Amino acid sequence: MAQLQFYCLLAEHPWFHIVVAFTVALGAAVLYKFGVAEPRKKADLYFYRRNYDSMKDFEEIRRAGIFQSAK
Repeated sequence: MAQLQFYCLLAEHPWFHIVVAFTVALGAAVLYKFGVAEPRKKADLYFYRRNYDSMKDFEEIRRAGIFQSAK
């Protein structure tokens, strides 16, 4: 009898499990967005606005011979 109760446990309240699964997934997405994506976005903006010189990088790549059309 105990095995039958364990078997029917998941099928007993399907809407509850769907709501819980949706809530956990939404929480994980929000945590990822504000814990990983936003700090990474801010770090990239800081790098490209403050420290990155695109012309200097282009000249280094051109001198290395990677660009065949820009000699």
